[in-house]
Order: sequence, then structure tokens, then C-alpha cells
Amino acid sequence: MSGRRLRMLTALVALALALGCTAGYDGGGADGGLVRVNSERTAPAGPPAPAAGAQATGFYVDPHSAAARQVRDWELAGRTADAALLRRIADRPMAVWPSHDDPARQITPAVTGAAAAGTTPVLVLYNIPHRDCGLYSRGGAATAAAYRSYVAEFAAAVGDRPAVVVLEPDAVPHVVAGCTAAVHHAERYRLLRDAVARLKAQPGVRVYVDAGNAGWIPDPSRLVEPLRRAGVAQADGFALNVSNFHTDAASVAYGKRLSAALDGARFVVDSSRNGNGPPPDGTWCNPPGRALGRAAAAVADEPLVDAYLWVKRPGESDGECRGGPPAGQWWPSYALDLARNSSA
Repeated sequence: MSGRRLRMLTALVALALALGCTAGYDGGGADGGLVRVNSERTAPAGPPAPAAGAQATGFYVDPHSAAARQVRDWELAGRTADAALLRRIADRPMAVWPSHDDPARQITPAVTGAAAAGTTPVLVLYNIPHRDCGLYSRGGAATAAAYRSYVAEFAAAVGDRPAVVVLEPDAVPHVVAGCTAAVHHAERYRLLRDAVARLKAQPGVRVYVDAGNAGWIPDPSRLVEPLRRAGVAQADGFALNVSNFHTDAASVAYGKRLSAALDGARFVVDSSRNGNGPPPDGTWCNPPGRALGRAAAAVADEPLVDAYLWVKRPGESDGECRGGPPAGQWWPSYALDLARNSSA
């Protein structure tokens, strides 16, 4: 094992043994209502502690998440059974997805809150130009220059604090799948490489370039050269299953095949909603009957896997399908189903 990988593994083991931070609440909407996910709400001065048995972890628990606010709302309304179920989400660490206009607004409280608790925040950088091929999460920075400016603001907000960054979900697989227009390919690879370099200039940041999921690009060898062009060799590895439902076993098997072609690159897996695996029909947008997966934690005993993370925040919509709100907005009834279907 190289010195670099040994240092990384040691740091991740330390994260797994760290005490988790407390989770708290703010107001939310009633079941079936919508709570827009943003950071413009005023943070409570002293968030209460999570319920007994809440997950202790080395990763940051967001005390102002929509799930935490919903728990508070339901507790005040006397819906104690539903609130207790929803704590399966609210009391666990999830990634923070900073806004496209002012990333520091969400990053600053995350890195400072995590530092105070002795934990590490997971952040998602998701603002690449021509994002999501015009689908539910379409948008992104207007120009390459705007994107580089955004990445610089993102990195500066992290500062010298520790953080794990999942870089641009879907950006590389969309190129490989032919969804992103060919005219944008070269620019996208340059922007991803530059983003990796800028983020890695921060002393405590670990970066994982998104590589899709086990069911998207069946032959992982098709991802090898695109990931190299995107700077994966300068990153800490790649990420799998972001916002998808494939099992840990399927993701790890796929990740090992991809890693073997990338000189042993390490990876992380999004386990947020994969408790029941993917739906039989392969639906990815708000499929019914899904369940929460294993809680986020660093991994010390599984070759090549650095951590299981909740990158997708359970209960936030995948898009306007199956009666769901716009992508990224809180959907209480879907969140409750995920919690109800999970075993712990």
C-alpha cells in the first residue's frame, strides 16, 4: 500500500470512530406539502439533541435539513409516530448541495458546524454548464468562466477545513452516453480537471469524480478514458450510485471493475436510498417502494471502498415525475415512505 493510500485510509478510519454531531430542527411543511430546500431560513440558536439511538458518525449531520425541520413540525403537530420514523433521515449525515449562486451560504455553516462537532462535511459540487442534458435538473453555470468562478468560491468557502467533495454527478456519464452534445465535451473535461485541481489545492479536501452507477454504462471500460480526461488521477477517486438505487453489492462489484482499469482508484458509494435495491423496471425518478440504505460511514475493512455516503438527501425529489415536486425540493410523503420501508 502506498504512503498516500495509507494516510487516506488512516484518516477515514479516524472519521468512522469520531462522535457524530447533534441534529436539530426548524419549521417545515405538513405531509404532502412542499418545503423549498435552501439556506435562507434563520438557523435556530440551540438545536435540540437527536433521539436516543441516533447514528454516531464521522460525517456531518445537517441540523437545518428539510428532514430535521419536518420532524420539528410533526412533533409540534402531535404526529409523533411519523416524526420518529423521519428521524431515520434527519438524525443521519447527508451531503450538502450548495446553491449555484452563492455556495458559501451553505458551505460555511457546514464546515464550521462540522469542525465544532469533530466531523467532516460531505459537499456536492453540481453546477457544470449544460447540466443534466435539459432534463429535470437542467441548468448549471452559464459559461466556462462562470463555472471556474463558482469553483473558486466553493473552494474558498471550504478553506482549510476537512471536507469530502463529490464532483459533478452525471457529468462524465452523460458524455459517455451521448447525451451531452459533442461540441461541449472538450470544455467539460477541461472544467472538471480544473475543478479537481482547484479543490485539491485546499489542504483538507478529498475529491471524488462522479462515475454514474452500475446500471447506466454496463461496460465500465467505456468510462476509463473519460474519467482520466476529467482528472480522476489527480482526485482521490470516483463516486458511484449518486441519486440512484443500486445495491451496495452491485455498486462495489462495478466499482472494482472500474478501479482495476484505473490503476486501483478508490471510490465511494451513495447508499442513501438503496435499501430495497432498484425497481424492477429500472425507473430512476421517484420510484415507489424504495427504502433507506446503510448509514453513511467510512470503511476500513473493504478493499477500494473509502466510504458509504448519503449523497442524495432522502426525501428530496428527483424531479417532476410520479407527482413529485421539482428536483431538489422536499417531498414529505416520499421521505416518510423511504423511512417506513427501511429496517433501521
